[in-house]
Amino acid sequence: MISFENDYIQGAHPEVLKRLTETNLEPLSGYGADPYCESAREKIRRECGCPEAEIHFLVGGTQTNAVVIDAMLKGYEGVAAADTGHVAVHEAGAVEYTGHKVLTIPHHSGKIDPGELKEYLEGFYQDANHEHMVFPGMVYLSHPTELGTLYSRKELEEISHICREYEIPLFLDGARLGYGLMSSDTDVTLQDVAQLCDVFYIGGTKVGALCGEAVVFPEKAPRHFLTSVKQHGALLAKGRLLGIQFDTLFTDNLYFDISRHAIERAEELKRVLQEKGCTFAWESPTNQQFVILEDSTVRRLKEHVVFSFWEKADETHTVVRFVTSWATRKEEIEELSRMDFS
Repeated sequence: MISFENDYIQGAHPEVLKRLTETNLEPLSGYGADPYCESAREKIRRECGCPEAEIHFLVGGTQTNAVVIDAMLKGYEGVAAADTGHVAVHEAGAVEYTGHKVLTIPHHSGKIDPGELKEYLEGFYQDANHEHMVFPGMVYLSHPTELGTLYSRKELEEISHICREYEIPLFLDGARLGYGLMSSDTDVTLQDVAQLCDVFYIGGTKVGALCGEAVVFPEKAPRHFLTSVKQHGALLAKGRLLGIQFDTLFTDNLYFDISRHAIERAEELKRVLQEKGCTFAWESPTNQQFVILEDSTVRRLKEHVVFSFWEKADETHTVVRFVTSWATRKEEIEELSRMDFS
């Protein structure tokens, strides 16, 4: 069996494991107050072009989304997101569990349209009853989106401008940010993200780390953010485990190199799927590829390759997802190319 199930089926990049082993017996302070966490922060600040950025390390994406959103919103506020957004669909109501509503906006290939966001916010405040409603207190994006698509710099600039006009923070979920930045179809850089967003995170779990996400506040974190993290049970005592991983990933361009590797494998995967005559559910320039297959083909392929169910297309067809990662090998793509998709 070969697997294109997701981008966290492997453990961690060998360099990450090597550094964890080398530093294993060093006695270090906890909760992110160790020299490796600080070294990682300095490297990330340089890459973001934000020398004053506040950076915190959390363990996973859902945890990070829930903690950041809860820490930044008032009790009567919710977070605006695409109706396909991860916080709206695949996080089991984690944000609602903190007491904040996810306010959904119709998506376009996974993205929020800036014009529709402006209309939504204008409509809210024009409603004479808005004081009795959940206020939109933040805008949530993911880049890449849940559908593997990307925002352009222009789209991010427009959304950022709207958020600043309405004085609400813009939060970018970067669980797969490395794969978005290394796509050949993007004009967005890490520095752009840092300039246009009030908070974002750099995903490690899906990009070479055993676990971990680096939350970046380009200017200033909410007051006592570390205490909020602790209150959510999300403050890792052995914070070194996260700092060492990010310190390694941001040494010698490793994070970007392994992200580029995944994109190169994804482009090869896409060519194979095209040659097999597959219909793509939508166009994705990143490491997630979505195709529509007959259900009989899905059942037959599952005997030889692992991929993910996404949604039913109709009674006899299913949208499935193939995903490459930092660890995907050319040989796996070649083996897939020899399989019968008819």
